[in-house]
Amino acid sequence: MAYTDDSVKAKLSALNETQEGIVTVAQWVMFHRRHAERTAQLWLQKLRDSPAPKRLNLIYLANEVAQQSRARRKEDFLIAFSPVIAEAVASAYKGASNDIQQKIRRVVEVWRQRNIFEPPIQDAVEARVDDIDKSRSTGKKPLLGGSLFSSPSGSTPSELQPLVPLQIALSKAAVASGTSDTTATAEYEKMNDPNTPFPSPPVHAARLSQLLKTLANAESSVSEVIKARLALIDGLEKILDTNRTALAKEEALSLQLQDKKSETESKKRDVEDAIMRGLSAENTPADDQGTLGASGEGVARPEVEALTPPPVEAITPIGSPKQEPQNTASNAGNGAAGFAGFSLGPDQPADASIPGLTGFGQPSPTAYGEMPQESMNGFHTKKRKVAHEEEDYAQFAGGDLDADVAELLNQESHAQS
Repeated sequence: MAYTDDSVKAKLSALNETQEGIVTVAQWVMFHRRHAERTAQLWLQKLRDSPAPKRLNLIYLANEVAQQSRARRKEDFLIAFSPVIAEAVASAYKGASNDIQQKIRRVVEVWRQRNIFEPPIQDAVEARVDDIDKSRSTGKKPLLGGSLFSSPSGSTPSELQPLVPLQIALSKAAVASGTSDTTATAEYEKMNDPNTPFPSPPVHAARLSQLLKTLANAESSVSEVIKARLALIDGLEKILDTNRTALAKEEALSLQLQDKKSETESKKRDVEDAIMRGLSAENTPADDQGTLGASGEGVARPEVEALTPPPVEAITPIGSPKQEPQNTASNAGNGAAGFAGFSLGPDQPADASIPGLTGFGQPSPTAYGEMPQESMNGFHTKKRKVAHEEEDYAQFAGGDLDADVAELLNQESHAQS
């Protein structure tokens, strides 16, 4: 079937929702890719005039053609669909049932995942769908959690709302300009190619006239892009100025809060220092000059009773040998070993045992060591000879001693004599 407007309309009208029917029409359309731009215009017109179920089939057809073109690296239909795809999706999405809308959303999501269209075109398509959801919901949550392309909050921030239509207009103008510029550049290069045979003057004039129209259209489309971009920049600058003003106020507020914070921290340190000084005054004992209490007044030092030494107990036991005056030095030359500063009491026998002495009156060397002959601690030693005579043993024998003990003492006395 030759390519004509009627043949394209007949193919689109016969399109059904089966996969086989969509693939068949898509192959026929791609075969005539030289007429891609005209096919896109007829496809958009048919979509506008069709009911909602038929619009979904036309969206499926465009999806098949676009994906096959991307896979085969044939950009004809991608370029042809780019200026009209956002409007076509919005027309198919608006007024459709929730089930059809979910299917259209799924197709658009696949386009983003597979990078079918350029990012500006994809953004424009999603923005149009989001606008429809917002206008329909009127503040209510969209069905099934809202649009697949919306932000997590479900809507664009109010400060950025004025930029949305500007960005959409810019995306449309950029796509149209890209197509026109590509066409104009190709015709211009073809016309000025030295390898192309030079046509007759009438044909050449007609081609030049056609090239002028193409260049004029490309220039006009570029002008629209410039106009849309300037509008977007103006909107961005307004938002930027607003944010700069708000930033200056916030920085001034931050400085004020820092000063208040520093003042509060200083007061807190003063209070803590006062508390610690009070605790130190309560826990520290007073010194010689007195300490300051919590109220700041001096605290008098308490009177302390003087220490008195305890009474000195007698070191010498009762009945022990007594000290002799310093001038007594009797019996000093008898050669007997005496105990320094002591003499036997009147009631003690001459050979009685004295603590620290071993045997009969001899000082214990282990207890006292070698006793000095001269003065010790201000006293002179008294040397006294202790004689062991018979009357000493008789004195023991005259007591209440045991008979055996008395006999042993008498025998020892006789043996010595």
